[in-house]
Amino acid sequence: MATRVIMPKLSPTMEEGQLSRWLKKEGDNVSMGEPLAEIDTDKATMEMQALGSGVLRKILIKEGESAPLGQLIAIISTPDEDISALLDQAPEQSTQTTRPAEPKAEAAATPPGQPAGDNADRGADRNADGNGRRAAPAIKNSPSGRLIVSPLAARMAAEAGVDLRSLSGSGPGGRIIKRDIESAISQSKAASPRVAAELPQRYPRAVETKTLQQPATAAGSAYHDEPLSEMRRTIARRLVTSLGPVPHFFLTTEIEMDRAAEMRRNVNSLDPELKISVNDIIIKVAAASLLQHRQVNASFQEKAVRYYQHADIGVAVAIEDGLITPVVRSADEKSLREIASEMRDFAERARNRRLRPEEYTGASFSISNLGMFGIDEFTAVINPPEGAILAVGAMSPKPVVRDNEIVVRQMMRVTMSCDHRVIDGATGAKFLQTFKKILENPLYLVV
Repeated sequence: MATRVIMPKLSPTMEEGQLSRWLKKEGDNVSMGEPLAEIDTDKATMEMQALGSGVLRKILIKEGESAPLGQLIAIISTPDEDISALLDQAPEQSTQTTRPAEPKAEAAATPPGQPAGDNADRGADRNADGNGRRAAPAIKNSPSGRLIVSPLAARMAAEAGVDLRSLSGSGPGGRIIKRDIESAISQSKAASPRVAAELPQRYPRAVETKTLQQPATAAGSAYHDEPLSEMRRTIARRLVTSLGPVPHFFLTTEIEMDRAAEMRRNVNSLDPELKISVNDIIIKVAAASLLQHRQVNASFQEKAVRYYQHADIGVAVAIEDGLITPVVRSADEKSLREIASEMRDFAERARNRRLRPEEYTGASFSISNLGMFGIDEFTAVINPPEGAILAVGAMSPKPVVRDNEIVVRQMMRVTMSCDHRVIDGATGAKFLQTFKKILENPLYLVV
C-alpha cells in the first residue's frame, strides 16, 4: 500500500515548512526511517525520515517550495502500484494550500525574487506540472494582468535590466524561468559594463552575451524583493505578539567590569582550553540573580503567573536568516566551564541550523548581547511568554569618579525589558542591583 509523505511538524512553533533539499530522487529505493529530505522550519534545517519502504514514485513539491503541515509532498509505493488516485488529490491540495517560493509579480512593478539555485527551475524546465502532465502553452500575460516569475529568473532580470513584460514564459502555465532570461540577455544590444562583466560568470549559458540592456529609468532606486524565510516569518509573527500586547518597561544600569574581566583572564590562563567568554560569566551571574529574585524568573500564563524553579536562560545567537535562542538549562546549577562548552556547541550548531526544537524553546529568561558589535546600549523585545530579557552592551574603558578622583574603568551598560504583568518596577530594579553586585564582585559566585 502506498505511503503518503506529508509535511511533518518538526518544531513546536512550526506552521509550514520549506523543502530545502530532496535526499532521494524519483525512482530511488527508500527504507523506513531513512532520511528522505531536508526541511527548513522556522528555526532550523531538519531531516525528514521516510515512514514507509518502497520506491519514491512521485515528488509533488520542488526544492525551495513551501507547504503547510499535513500537505502531501511525495508518494512512496511499490514500483507497479497504481497511485493515480493520490495524484488526482495532489493538484487540489496544492492549489489551495501550498505557497511556493516563486512569488507572483505585478506586471507593472519591478519583479521580486530571490535565488533558489538551479533546482528552482528544474521542474519548470521540463514544461510539466507536478503530476507530469503537459503544461498549458506559454503565455505572455495571465488574464489578471499578473506575471508568474521564478525567483532566480526575477533576480537575473533585475540585474540585467530585462523588462519581464516583454517576455513570454516557457515554464508551466507561462511562468518566466531562467532560460527565458538567458535568451533575452543574449539578444540585448546595449550593456552595463559591470553587469556585462559579472553575468557571464554567474550565468554561464549567457556567456555569449556581448551587451546588456540598461535598467529602465525610474523615479526611485532600483530594488528587488526576496521572499521571507520560514525563520523570518516566525520572528515577524512573534514580535507582533510581543511588543504590542506585552506591556514593556525598561530598566538600565551601568556595571564596572574590571573584576569580571580579570577573573576571566585568570581562569582562562589556568586552562587555555576553557575559553570562557564575558557572555558566559553574564549567563552564570544572571542565573544566580534569578534564584534570589524568583519573581523575575517567571512568565505570564493568562490565568496565572508561572514561577520557575531553575534558571533556563535563552541566549540570542545571530544566524544568517535572523536569530535563534538556544537555552542553557538549569544554568544556576552549572559551572562556568559547563556553560562555556555548551554555548560553543550551541553557537556552532545554530549557525548550521542543526539545533533540535527542545534546545531552543522553553527559556524562563533571555539574554541578548550586542557588545561584540560595538553597541553601547539597546533595548530588546521580550520573547513571550518569558517575563524579561536582558540587553547587554559593549564593555569599554570610560572615565568614572571613584573616591573623588577620575579614573578609567571597564564599564558596561545593560537594559532589562520587563513584562509589567509579571514584574513591577521595584522588583526589576532589585534584580538588577543583585546582578550588578555579583558581576562587579564575581567572588559572590563561590560564597
